[in-house]
Amino acid sequence: MSHTIGLIIESLVAMLLVVTIGYCWLLNKRLLRLKADEASLKATIGELITVTEIAERAIGGLKLTVREVNENLGRDIANATAMSESLKNHLAEGDNVLRRLSKIVAAARPSEPAPTMSAAQANAMAAQAFAERRRANGLAA
Repeated sequence: MSHTIGLIIESLVAMLLVVTIGYCWLLNKRLLRLKADEASLKATIGELITVTEIAERAIGGLKLTVREVNENLGRDIANATAMSESLKNHLAEGDNVLRRLSKIVAAARPSEPAPTMSAAQANAMAAQAFAERRRANGLAA
């Protein structure tokens, strides 16, 4: 019986060794696959780093461009605002002059224009009278 127990123990140890060898073989295959994936992952990470550096440079260039555009736009807006104010003042002055000329023309026009004088001639005479009045006051027309 002692031989049988020894043989059973030896058989059990041999079977466990076979299972261990099979498991080691399986682990070896997985490790080889993992190492292959590691090389692929390193290449992917390298490409990602390169692309990230390119993107950072592009973002820096875009920030610089935005800053320049902002400065130019601010300057252009300030110029446009100044020009708008100037035009508004000129329009107000033009309206004022037109109003005064209308009053002069209305005052110089007789209640019924003479049949021999056209409206253009009446306006010309009114403008001439206005100019003479301005010269008499010391102001050039």
